[in-house]
Amino acid sequence: MHPVAFQVGPLTIHWYGILVALGFLVGLWNAARRAPRAGVSGQIIADLGPWLIAGAVVGARFWYVVAYWDHQFAQAPWWEVFMVHHGGLVYYGGLVGAALAALWFLYRRRLPLWRVADVLAPGISLGYAIGRLGCLLNGCCYGRACSLPWAVRYPADNPLGPPTFPVHPTQVYESLLSLGLYGLLAWVFRKRRFDGQVFGLYLVGYAGTRSLVECFRGDYPPDQIHWGLTPAQWFSVWVALGGLVLLYWRSRKARPNSAPPTS
Repeated sequence: MHPVAFQVGPLTIHWYGILVALGFLVGLWNAARRAPRAGVSGQIIADLGPWLIAGAVVGARFWYVVAYWDHQFAQAPWWEVFMVHHGGLVYYGGLVGAALAALWFLYRRRLPLWRVADVLAPGISLGYAIGRLGCLLNGCCYGRACSLPWAVRYPADNPLGPPTFPVHPTQVYESLLSLGLYGLLAWVFRKRRFDGQVFGLYLVGYAGTRSLVECFRGDYPPDQIHWGLTPAQWFSVWVALGGLVLLYWRSRKARPNSAPPTS
């Protein structure tokens, strides 16, 4: 499939942008449906949504531009930095950007941070599973060469220039693992014992699944691999540690019957 979905006059719409936007919307819808079970208004999630989207896009693009400046942007026109629809978003940058936007919003509204984070966590994983399919159609985040029956081959005219030989569909791997993580988080949400439990588990779970899929990635320049690990794997170590610390800290602070009703 060609990465361009359709054109409206001079405006080019890419499948990547469509699926990333769809992932955001589905994730927020899922969180809004879950929110009342935690004593949080669905309207709060709707109000928070635009801030999360803006923070995620800015953070993800900023991280990508910094990471790939020498390879893609140093000699390119300055406006290419803002061409998000061409692809080029780093999820961990988006996670940091969205987290900062959420912190600001929740602090201003004086809302319970970790309870809202638990509400959002399953939807984040669900939306991510959809957005990764946009990467598949776009030709970014591709895998190493392989001869497995489910290998994918990109067309020679793909503007991002992925290899035309069969490669691992790493985007599909990550999408399927994210769907599995979503199911686990949704189940834990119904049984959680303290605020922050679901989000902490998300951090650990995502770091683990991302690190696993990174073993099959083939799109990193050699100078970005350090001690055999990709940048995402290095960052995953810190994210997993942060999730474990959060789980330990919040479990110690939890009191009997302190978690909000989940029915």
